[in-house]
Amino acid sequence: MGVIIAMKGHPGTGKSSLAHSIASALKLPLLDKDDVRDSTLPVQRALEQLTSPGDAHAHAHAHASSLLNDLSYRAIWQIASTQLRLRLGGLVIDSPLSRRAHLDRLLDLASSHGARLVIVECKPSDQAEWRRRLERRGEARGGGAGWHKPATWRDIERLLDGYAGCTEYDVGGVPRIVVDTTASVGFEELVSSVVDFICSHAAPPLPPLDEPNCTSNCSEN
Repeated sequence: MGVIIAMKGHPGTGKSSLAHSIASALKLPLLDKDDVRDSTLPVQRALEQLTSPGDAHAHAHAHASSLLNDLSYRAIWQIASTQLRLRLGGLVIDSPLSRRAHLDRLLDLASSHGARLVIVECKPSDQAEWRRRLERRGEARGGGAGWHKPATWRDIERLLDGYAGCTEYDVGGVPRIVVDTTASVGFEELVSSVVDFICSHAAPPLPPLDEPNCTSNCSEN
């Protein structure tokens, strides 16, 4: 029996920094949905070139983005299933987990492999700091990895409008810890509290840990 540690939260909230530190501390595999989505740029360009310029092209861009985003989720679910069959103790999945359907898929995975599911949700209380981190990341990224992520606060506002509140779903009885990644607390302390929560809900208990490797900060997602 293992544990699936599922990250949750909007872009720029510090999910990826926290996910990397959790995986390092617990010595578990990390599956990042963005690693898959980053690799789909050539496919997206090819799909868009099949349409005419103008409104049709804009529609094709949105359709291709939605299709490849869904494909990225399907890919990490499949890889997660393979990892769970190896019974290595569990894994960390880094994704926004923005829709209830995503949680349902993880619940199915957990049930199929006799694993325990735990959610780590990043919710910054300081919107100004969240905005600063997001836009700093957008400026630094250019056209490289993460090209599909929101780069400006306006991008985030459009994303949230599109969600129409669907990200605030009930997780039922799934153990969940909500983390304020803009709180005035040291990152090492933050990671330690999350790791303690995960260990308290893993069955059987995870092995003793080394000190968390927390050299990053909560600025990536």
